[in-house]
Formats: sequence, structure tokens, C-alpha cells
Amino acid sequence: MEEDPESRAETTVTRSSKSPTLEDLGLSHSALAYDNKFVCSPPGLLMFGEIVCGLLVWTLLGGTEYLRVPALGWVMFVSVVCWVLTVCLLLLYLTTAHTKIPHVPWSTLGLCFNSSATILYMTAAVINATSVPQAIRGRYYYISWITSTVFAFLVVLCYAANSYVSYKSWRSKSDDA
Repeated sequence: MEEDPESRAETTVTRSSKSPTLEDLGLSHSALAYDNKFVCSPPGLLMFGEIVCGLLVWTLLGGTEYLRVPALGWVMFVSVVCWVLTVCLLLLYLTTAHTKIPHVPWSTLGLCFNSSATILYMTAAVINATSVPQAIRGRYYYISWITSTVFAFLVVLCYAANSYVSYKSWRSKSDDA
């Protein structure tokens, strides 16, 4: 019993037109989108400032013999952890992924994170500033430590300003509830 070539072609067409869709497989389309309004908003601009200045803090320290002054280990820890978390938050906001997780109180999270980062970075900046005189003058990393101290204080200002913006956002959300 040999099949007719026309019926074989018809069967092939029928099979290919029945390919499962994402919905048939229990999946959905990703609705992540770039939020260009966030980039120009005060929290977005402050996050970019935190990322750029924070990156400069830990790269300026990381390129030196910072382990010779044990207190600078704390500065590196704070700067790297805050930088990574800020980059993650920025990506969540830029891609509007935070809107896909409605159970997280984002305004409260932003307030807690920015306030904590302000306090941690303030301790790191003060430690960084007090550790600079321990460096041997004339060494190549002396200037790097001074520069990282300046950027550490700039990051403190960015996180403090973002804390204020987060507080205003949190306050307006709690007034609505």
C-alpha cells in the first residue's frame, strides 16, 4: 500500500501549520521594555551617578596595594556590594521588570536600600579619608587613594539624594494607602 504523493504533501502542510504557540506550551511573551522616562528621572540620574562614581571608587582602590591598609578592605567591600546591587536595581527599573513583581514594595525597598547605602558609604568614605595619610607619599597609589576618597564622598551625596527622593516616593505611596 503506497501513499499518494498528494496526500503526503497535504499531511505535511497540516502538521507544519499546527506548530504550538507559546501560550500552548504554558509560556508567555516577555513584555520587558526599555523605560526611557526612568533614565531622565531624578532616581535614574542619581543611580547613574552612583554607578559611575562607585565604579571609580573600587577600581581606583583595586588597582593599588590596598590590602596593606586593612581598613580599605571595608571600603572595597562596601563599594563593590553597593555597586552590584545598584546595577541590578537599575536593570530592573530600565527593563520595567519591577512592574512584573507587584508583591515587592518597591518604594519601601528603594528607601531602605538607599538609606543603608548612604550610611555604609559614609563609613567607607570616612575610613578611606583617614587611611590616606597612612600611605607612603610618592607612591603611585597615593593619588589613587585621594581620588577614590573624593569619589566616595560623591557617591554618599548621590545615595543621600536618592534616599530623599525615595522617601518622597514612599511617603506619597503610604498617603495613598
